[in-house]
Amino acid sequence: MRLLTAVFLFFIVACQPKQQDLTDDLTTATDIPEQVVMVDETLAYIDRQQSLKLSQYETIEWTALIPEQDLQALLNPPSYLDEIADGSLEDQIYSQIQNAVEPEQTSEEESRYQSALISTDTMKAFDGKQVRIPGFVVPLEFSGEKTVTSFFLVPYFGACIHSPPPPPNQIVFVEIEQGIVLESLYEPVWLLGRLSTELFEDPMATSAYTMQLQHIEYYLDIQ
Repeated sequence: MRLLTAVFLFFIVACQPKQQDLTDDLTTATDIPEQVVMVDETLAYIDRQQSLKLSQYETIEWTALIPEQDLQALLNPPSYLDEIADGSLEDQIYSQIQNAVEPEQTSEEESRYQSALISTDTMKAFDGKQVRIPGFVVPLEFSGEKTVTSFFLVPYFGACIHSPPPPPNQIVFVEIEQGIVLESLYEPVWLLGRLSTELFEDPMATSAYTMQLQHIEYYLDIQ
C-alpha cells in the first residue's frame, strides 16, 4: 500500500493533465438528440435542458478536493514506510501487525496518514458548484454491452481495479440514466457538471463526491 500511495500522489500532484484551451461556447443543448451518444473528441453527453458555456465552470485539479490536513498527511507519510518494499515479507508482516494493533498504540503521524487514506472529508466550498475536472472512468453499471449508466471518475488509470482505490475524497460518482457509450477506458476525459459533497458507497470503492453530469468529452492534450 505504501508504494501504491506514492504512485497515487505522483499522479494527482505531478501528472495532472495540462488544461486545454477551449472556446467558451461548448454546444447548444437543443442540437443534441435524446438518445445515447458515442463519446468522441468533441461530445459524449450533454444535458439537453440548458446551453453550456465553459465560463460557467471552474476548472479544478484533484488536489483541490482534498482538505489541507489530509493532503499534508498524504504528502508526508511516516518515514519508515519508504524502507518497506511493497509486497515484500516485511510489508506482509507490517500489515498483519497493523491489523492487530489498537488505534491508540499508533503514533499521531501514522494515525493521520492512515486516516487520510480512507478520508471522506470534503471541501464544502465545492458543494453545488459547477466544475470541470479531468480523470479516468471506472464503470459500475451498464445498460448494454458498452452503455455505461454509472461510474467513478478517478485521478489516474487503473484506480479501483488494479490497485487499492484512492481516498474517497479523490473519487467522484456519476450516474446517467440514459447512459453513455465509451469506446475506450484508457483515454482520460473531461467532466463538466454540478458537484455535490454526497457520499456514495459501492463494493468497489467509496466516493465522497457525486456529480450531476452536464457534459463529458475526451481529454485533448493541447499545448
